[in-house]
Amino acid sequence: MSEEVHSDVPPDDAAVYIISVAAEISGLHPQTLRQYDRSGLVSPSRTEGRNRRYSLRDIALLRAVQKLVGEGINHAGIKRIIDLESAMANMAIEVAQLRIEVDALIDTKSHKSLIQRQSSEVIIYKEEK
Repeated sequence: MSEEVHSDVPPDDAAVYIISVAAEISGLHPQTLRQYDRSGLVSPSRTEGRNRRYSLRDIALLRAVQKLVGEGINHAGIKRIIDLESAMANMAIEVAQLRIEVDALIDTKSHKSLIQRQSSEVIIYKEEK
């Protein structure tokens, strides 16, 4: 028997938090959230009435942006960092998918020119401590 688990917690990408709640959760002023939206750093979803709705992922990004601001990085630099980290994460996913495909080809074709690679760990992001 399997029990179905119901959760009242929305997924990380569900845009459900109004700006005042997102500001409180992130520890930032609502005006700061508006500024980050205008500059393209954190762009939340919008309702039909054009009101901002933040997801948990947006809130995590707000915190990351604030950390970078605290380190003295300007908004253009932060935007570039965010874009590069996103591209790097997407490439890591693509590399992992390609490794799976290559391993499947090696297993099915057993061609002499195909060499079984050694298993290695894929590191998507390594945080400095």
